[in-house]
Amino acid sequence: MTLRVAFLGYRFMGTAHANALARLPMFFPDAPETRRQVLIGRDESALTEAADRLGFAETATGWREVVDEVDVFYDLAPNYLHADPAIAALDADAHVLCEKPLAHTLDDAERMAAAAADSDATAAVAFNYRFLPAVARAKYLVETGELGEIRAFRGRYLQDWLADPTAPWSWRTDADLAGSGALGDLGAHTLDLARYLVGDVARVSGYTRTFVDERPDPEGDGTQPVTVDDAFTAQLAFENGATGTVEASRVAPGRKNDHRIELDGTDGALRWSLERPNELLVRRAGARGFERELVTDPDDPYVDHWWPPGHVLGWEHSVVHENAEFLTAAVAGESHDPDFQAGLAVQRLLDAIQRADANGRWIEC
Repeated sequence: MTLRVAFLGYRFMGTAHANALARLPMFFPDAPETRRQVLIGRDESALTEAADRLGFAETATGWREVVDEVDVFYDLAPNYLHADPAIAALDADAHVLCEKPLAHTLDDAERMAAAAADSDATAAVAFNYRFLPAVARAKYLVETGELGEIRAFRGRYLQDWLADPTAPWSWRTDADLAGSGALGDLGAHTLDLARYLVGDVARVSGYTRTFVDERPDPEGDGTQPVTVDDAFTAQLAFENGATGTVEASRVAPGRKNDHRIELDGTDGALRWSLERPNELLVRRAGARGFERELVTDPDDPYVDHWWPPGHVLGWEHSVVHENAEFLTAAVAGESHDPDFQAGLAVQRLLDAIQRADANGRWIEC
């Protein structure tokens, strides 16, 4: 069976997922076969160029007429366009992969999770960092007890693309379109890894800050207001008693895509950085300090599909792995982890951090 695929959106993540589908037959030959059927967007000239570049057979300027005609629907649009298209696709029993965060509001995320629960289709949210070999290895070390009982999680995600106050306004700086700024754009990834590696969060505190209140309008001479956070910090109290700290910023000079996590346990600890995606620093019981593990051996997660030992993988490979897992689950009629419930759990944390900031107190999750 060849799965007919539609993408809503064709820029950064559209390119990433199209690249993943193109790679699957070469490196994951057991993954379901796909046909890039329809690319959806509003700018017809840009859409035509993108369809040719990304390998799509057709284009459409609206999603409503497409969801009944495809087997798989990728919602790669801005956050405010996640809920209605994804719900319509699920209602049509099309499998859905939605980019993170699940939605721009908690209400929409709840509607999406309910639609997924009522549908026979597979629904996935794109927390792709789970599918990097080193992160999957970290999960293994936690689950097998090598670190003992986890006591602390620390995560940060720093970028600098808005550090310049003359950087233009975009949908990502508008609360009505994005929901939040660095919190949902970057923090959603870190919060998902916190839940993935440690467990559910019981309560949070939070502080958000906007440093640049307006930015140049990319289509005019004036400015547009910035209505989302530039940076945030949060404390997490996990249900299992572990502590957590998370921060993210899009105004951190010199940080292009600096995502880091750390875990402390009773018997050991680990560190991981996206700037060194194939490495784990692990401190085991009895050791004096951290030892470097290069996660590129054939028995490491996903590595046997690629190159000989020692040949490193990068960011794009996480999206390939994510697509292989999602499509395999869809054809088998199984759920995918992370699903829309996982996306909703992160959305609840995003909402709770915003409310904690507004109220100046801890918020129960």
